[in-house]
Amino acid sequence: MISRRSLMTLAAAAVTAPLAPRRLWAGNTLTLGGMQIDTLSDGFLTLHGSFLLDGAPPEATDILTRYGIGTDQMTPPCNVTLLRDADRVVLFDVGAGHDFMPSAGKLAEAFDTLGITPEDITHVLFTHGHPDHLWGLLDEFDDPIFPNAEFVMGQAEFDYWTDPETVNTIGAARTTFAVGAARRLGVIADQMRLIADGDEVLPGIAAHLTPGHTPGHIAYELRSGSEGVLIAGDAIGNHHIAFERPDWHSGSDQDAETAAATRLRLLDRLASEQMPLIGFHLPGGGIGRAERTDGTYRFVES
Repeated sequence: MISRRSLMTLAAAAVTAPLAPRRLWAGNTLTLGGMQIDTLSDGFLTLHGSFLLDGAPPEATDILTRYGIGTDQMTPPCNVTLLRDADRVVLFDVGAGHDFMPSAGKLAEAFDTLGITPEDITHVLFTHGHPDHLWGLLDEFDDPIFPNAEFVMGQAEFDYWTDPETVNTIGAARTTFAVGAARRLGVIADQMRLIADGDEVLPGIAAHLTPGHTPGHIAYELRSGSEGVLIAGDAIGNHHIAFERPDWHSGSDQDAETAAATRLRLLDRLASEQMPLIGFHLPGGGIGRAERTDGTYRFVES
């Protein structure tokens, strides 16, 4: 059995050319200019296939079969992104925490492999307010886990989850999402910086509104000179149906039609520019590229 220490040693010995990822036990890592970007595993979700397939054509099951994925239970990985650059340590989303699913909420273990502590985090940038991205914000006593961080979220996303009416309109299956998000965001509201589409959030990090999965979902583009990486969150939510048929509706999205339009726009740009992307639920640590194939797309792991 390979230990975490052994895998960390292997990672340190690997090639570290710009934009050449090297394997880490918890995910993947790459460099972009002076930025080191690590994807860290928060574990995985355990979902019934209907969560994804509701609203999709019956042929979606055929795509899953080709990828060796059954519909009774899906176990997508959860990749939290960490950026280190000069004096900042930036976390993109915070994982599921201790009270969402037993299979998730493992971010602290991934931190340990890098010698990172929650106190080291200077900024937390949220893509959206779903539990696997937000609920790792507070500990068992409802105290913030990242005491020194500035928190950043899209204005539209923050407004949606803190609106008292959201719990009444989101649908019964997601009622707990709304209650949990409102409680957590209420704790850190005074520490939250709200942003809009196109804002430069931090030097080298721009916000892009990518709605549909949630009303105010934000993707973040990291730039160094002519090179870039897109942290896509859940705007591209899986490596199979979302790539092969991005136009199909998915039950995982709150506004399926808008989400499909967002996916098509992102995949066209990513494939045209061959920009690396990091997806929260994509395999292999989440880092890869979108390639056009037979009139559609496929995900290529890095």
